[in-house]
Amino acid sequence: MPKDNCLFDRVFKPTQSSKKTFLINERKKISYKEFHFIVNQIANYLVDINLAPGDRVAVQAEKNIIQLALYVATVKAGGIYLPLNTGYTLTELDYFISDAQPKVVVVDENIEKEIKQMPSALMAQTLTLNLDESGSLIEVVSNYSTSFDAVNRSENDLAAILYTSGTTGKSKGAMLTHKNLASNAEVLRDFWKFTENDVLLHMLPIYHTHGLFVACNILAISGGSMIFLEKFEVDNAMKWMKESTSMMGVPTFYSRLLTSKKLNAEATKHMRLFISGSAPLLAETHNEFESRTGKKILERYGMTETNMNISNPYEGERKAGTVGIPLPGIDIRIVSEEGKKLDGEIGIIELKGDNVFKGYWGMKEKTIEAFTEDGFFITGDLAFKDKNGYYTIVGRDKDMIITGGLNVYPKEIEDVINELSNISESAVFGVKHYDFGEAVVAAVVTNDKEVGESYIINFLKDRLAKFKQPKKIVVLESLPRNTMGKVQKNILRENYMNLFMD
Repeated sequence: MPKDNCLFDRVFKPTQSSKKTFLINERKKISYKEFHFIVNQIANYLVDINLAPGDRVAVQAEKNIIQLALYVATVKAGGIYLPLNTGYTLTELDYFISDAQPKVVVVDENIEKEIKQMPSALMAQTLTLNLDESGSLIEVVSNYSTSFDAVNRSENDLAAILYTSGTTGKSKGAMLTHKNLASNAEVLRDFWKFTENDVLLHMLPIYHTHGLFVACNILAISGGSMIFLEKFEVDNAMKWMKESTSMMGVPTFYSRLLTSKKLNAEATKHMRLFISGSAPLLAETHNEFESRTGKKILERYGMTETNMNISNPYEGERKAGTVGIPLPGIDIRIVSEEGKKLDGEIGIIELKGDNVFKGYWGMKEKTIEAFTEDGFFITGDLAFKDKNGYYTIVGRDKDMIITGGLNVYPKEIEDVINELSNISESAVFGVKHYDFGEAVVAAVVTNDKEVGESYIINFLKDRLAKFKQPKKIVVLESLPRNTMGKVQKNILRENYMNLFMD
């Protein structure tokens, strides 16, 4: 007898037998039905190795169709999917595996040996998945049945854990339920008018919420097709745009597209929708893109803990520099540091809705701190609402840096830099960058004149993912401080604001 599996039933089940093309890349096309054959083979394997409901499946692998099938199979088999940024180092992976204690770990074969030697991974089944879809994962599942009855999972059961950098230096695993992901996919499908006629140009990574849960879930629930490319490249994007109806990207995608002389109204005439998120889109980029193509980028606002919360409308005015209006079913307020509700003034965004996560994995106190007494999630993002109800994000009440659409918390980097005995202190901050939106910069005070930028960069290379590594290190005699002794990062940001913009 078929079982109820909230996320699978609401997002993936309606199209599982469809012969329509689901995924397209440079090498092949596969239908929904063919995709779900792979999903079912993987799900059968997971159950065969005793994956119990609630067990975690951790994945650090390059983007491909098999990895997407692994996500759906994990959900269908009752597990919790744990995608990990491909840029994470072995040191970082060791922390995530230790923290999440997954039943299965899937990695590129280049690091299989190192993963198997980690004490944290000794109890896990380690498999490989390479960019070209080779590896032990596809080998072990190939003989399993292409039929599988979904494992029972209710709307409040966990479907995924996404790690987000922590302000204290320790990454936190945001626990996302079946309801969180299913409800957001349904709302966004309707709000952005996705249908079975859509062909989404997908060039995002699938280790974070934007590329995986927003893009893939929306297309699956809509019954549309995805041009599923490994990564973003300007010329490739321009080529495939002729066969697409929609595109999701980060601001960097759009600023790079604007460097192409081929970008014009003719090149984008098939496109009904361009969406931008994960980092603020400059109004200049929005306006120039419209001037070149006649198309207005739709900017929206979301985060790891909530998926999407606010969006410019599909029909109606898309205001450059704003992230739009609250999505249906999401209650949003702006409050002062004291918790007083504000109207028209800058304050902290707090929100409530079916999309809001359950809490942080294994961090009860952090979870309690993240919510108000009346159940609103405290985002930490600063914004104001104009008289027409449009929200504008103006910054963050934390030090978080968003570089290339990825979140970086300075404390994590400072902790690693400060491990060097010849570094007295450090301060990491973000400044504007012409390509990445923001760039990570580290100011250091050293007691050794021989210690310079290259020495520190080399030290960080194997300890931090590349996107977290500072693009510039400045050596100072002392860090600017206020009368209370607190480092004034605002002064550092001001002093080096044009470091990458000249």
